[in-house]
Amino acid sequence: MTRTLGFKLLAVLALLALLAATYWLLHQTGALATILNRTELHDHISRLGAWGPLLVIGLMVLAIMVSPIPSAPIAMAAGAAYGHVWGTLYVLLGAEIGALAAFGLARWLGGETLRRWFGERLSLGLLGSQNALMGIVLVSRLLPFISFDIVSYAAGLTALSLWRFALATLIGIVPASFLLAHFGGEMTTGESDRIMISVLALGAITLIPFAVKLVRDRLRRPPT
Repeated sequence: MTRTLGFKLLAVLALLALLAATYWLLHQTGALATILNRTELHDHISRLGAWGPLLVIGLMVLAIMVSPIPSAPIAMAAGAAYGHVWGTLYVLLGAEIGALAAFGLARWLGGETLRRWFGERLSLGLLGSQNALMGIVLVSRLLPFISFDIVSYAAGLTALSLWRFALATLIGIVPASFLLAHFGGEMTTGESDRIMISVLALGAITLIPFAVKLVRDRLRRPPT
């Protein structure tokens, strides 16, 4: 084992320990319970005034770096505090920074190791196709049941370029970020009809990749 590889292995262990300690600290201090409670989090954000957006952005980054922390309550609290437009922008900024940080960490810590193991084979086939990898990241961002955090870390271990990852992530998270912020804003109005529409729209995001695939398959099907 080379000195560089040994250093990176220690860095991985230290990072895992740091993330675990962060989660434990948040749980023990009650901060995690506040994050999970949209109403309490909204109150904390509102009381911070001009520093509130920085808290939203920081919490979004933290939620992506520390996988067990959910980001949906943060996005809804941002929408409740700052409205649809600004709430969405703060959520997008935090999510994008968090995704890039996770991608960069995985690339720095694991990229060299994979290249040592697989060599040129890493650049061949599906795992080396920039368009295919970008499409996979984009589709995964549109599916709420696929872990945003795991995809961000996993993408850093592939041959996908940073700018393609950033673009696919940004495009893919816009719909969910807007709808979560919108949903959080509507929750403050108490109007059940508008809340129901927001919930249905959020669920409809899941169907987008399937609809695109269905249309593509139909277009490729030879005429009978």
